Order: sequence, then C-alpha cells, then structure tokens
Amino acid sequence: MDVFTITVDRADARQRLDRFLAGVGTWGTRSQVHRLIADGGVRIDGVPAKPGAVLRCGQCVEVRPSRRAACADVMPEAIPLNVLYEDDWLLIINKPPGLVVHPAPGHWQGTLVSALLHRWQSRPPDLDPLRPGIVHRLDKDTSGVLVIAKDAGTLAALGAQFRAREVSKEYLALAWGKLRERRGEIRRPIGRHPVQRKRMSVRAGGRDAVTRYEVVADTDGVSVVRVWPQTGRTHQIRVHLSALGHPVVGDALYGGGGARAAALGMPRQALHAARIEFVHPHTGEPMCVSAELPDDLHSLLDRLGLSSLTSHRPSSSVSPQQQRASRPRASEHDTRLGTARSSHRASPKLRSLKEERT
Repeated sequence: MDVFTITVDRADARQRLDRFLAGVGTWGTRSQVHRLIADGGVRIDGVPAKPGAVLRCGQCVEVRPSRRAACADVMPEAIPLNVLYEDDWLLIINKPPGLVVHPAPGHWQGTLVSALLHRWQSRPPDLDPLRPGIVHRLDKDTSGVLVIAKDAGTLAALGAQFRAREVSKEYLALAWGKLRERRGEIRRPIGRHPVQRKRMSVRAGGRDAVTRYEVVADTDGVSVVRVWPQTGRTHQIRVHLSALGHPVVGDALYGGGGARAAALGMPRQALHAARIEFVHPHTGEPMCVSAELPDDLHSLLDRLGLSSLTSHRPSSSVSPQQQRASRPRASEHDTRLGTARSSHRASPKLRSLKEERT
C-alpha cells in the first residue's frame, strides 16, 4: 500500500491534523479522515496521531490508507474499455476523460481498477488489488494512453523503465493565448502549493521538473501544443503551462476554467495523452502506441477552425485471424492528431488492427 509523506510547512502549522488532511483532498471528507486516523493510518514523526493534534512546522505526517477497508469498498464493475493493444503481458487503453484510475475516498466505485477487476476474473494474486498492474496514471479529466501490466514481473520491468526515464510520452494540450516561443523547454521545480493543498505549484525547494513543448497551431486565443514531459511530477504539464501564463483550456484548478472555457464548451482540462513509447519488457521490441482524441476535443478543434488537424482518421482493417481472436492486436502508428493507432514494429507474432473512431 502506498505511504504518503507530507512535511508541514509554515502555512500549515497550527492546524488540526484532521482539518489539514481533509484540506489536502486525497483522503476524503473530515469524517473519513477521522476513520483513517482511528484505524492507525496516520503518524506524526513516526508516532500514531490523534485527529486533534496541532501541527508544527517541520513535522513529518505519514498517511497509510487502510488496505482492508479500501479493498472492501472496491468491487468489479462492467465498465467498457477502449483497448488499443493487448497481449499476454500488457493491456494498453485509451482512457476516457472522467474515469478515475485509482479508488480513493469519494471514488470507490466507477474506477479503472473496478473495470480491470471485472475484466480479469482470474487476476494474478501477485498484483495489488487496489492498483492491479497500473504502471502510471492520468488525472481523472485527462484522456489518452494508459499502460497496464498483467503480472508483477511485467509491472516491475515497466516501472524500471519509467524510473530510468526511458519511456517517451507525448501529450496534446490546448492552452490559452499565444505562446511567445513556438517551441521550448520549461525547467521549473514543482511542489505542493503552500496554501491550496489540492494544487501543485512552481516553487523553490520543489522537485526538478522538465517539460518540452512545440506549438502546432494557434487561433482565437487558443494554442494547440504538443508536450513531452521529461519528468513525472503531479500535474506537471498543467502547472508548467500555467506558470508560463498559458493555462490549459478548461483547467479550473490552474486558471484555465471559468466563463471563457464554458463558452468553448470545455468543462474539463483539454489535455490528452496522445502517445507512449517504451521497450516491451518480454519481447525486447520497441512499442509505440497512440490514442485518438476524444469527442470533446475533436469538437473543440472543429469549433476553433482546426478540423484539418484531425481530418485523417484510420479506416477499419482487421485480418481474418484477428476476427477470430478474442482480443485486439497492434496496429500501425501515425503521429497526426486524431488517429487512434498503435505500433508494435515488425513483430511477426502480432497482427495489425486499425481501429475506426466511433
């Protein structure tokens, strides 16, 4: 089970522990935080804590959510998944916006984990039931490519690639305004916001964070930007673009929401994980998997007069062998916006499948 560690800074000192943790937002309401503390899931400087403990600057708060209670609340659910690629070791999906990846207080049902528990009735016992095989994560309202391992060995091997920064990820973002530089690199440390604990911020003493970007097009006060995060900090792309003065369209948490986003019909952050590249942990072959834009981003680009960016969509092409198969296989990759194709380069064991956008 994950252990979350928070160092109390001056802004949070003199708060009650229960009020502070409820304000972070990760562990639910104040009453849910009380239950977590009562179950022994919270320590201050290594000592079991009480809800009314008053925090002091510099203290270390450790949160260990109860596995037993959490597992009891997570149930398999028949939630459909858009599968981009699958073999005996990997499952790669195009996550829709609005789907929560990991269960947490307030989101025990309707998560990707519930979908996986339903899909894998015979899930390997060595995978964590609260995050079975999930290698990385996407925010609830971010769509796109997500890689899932089917066993602990595959999970460990992929995790090592992520930690070594050998995995390449490309996102598509719609940002407010016209960026001064058409391409560039943002190097600004990211840490938790000193006051608004649900937010991250660029701040001294934060963890190193690097984001590369390139503007694809801009019109009507909106820029379409390809983004390549070189590190994996929480909310990294959203925080970095906001720090440049160009928050992601629809991102209320970082200044991109409000009336102007509502006028464009974009109630969530316009951010999509478009592509991922890594080495298959078992075959050793390079993998490159892309995910088509969801309908709301397609529609937004159309309204902005940028439909040409998504006009070339793949047609369906399924071999007889695949029609008899129980799961989809890999397909050719295309980097144009709006395509939903993946690539397992030149593998004789895997056939191609071009999924038509529905």
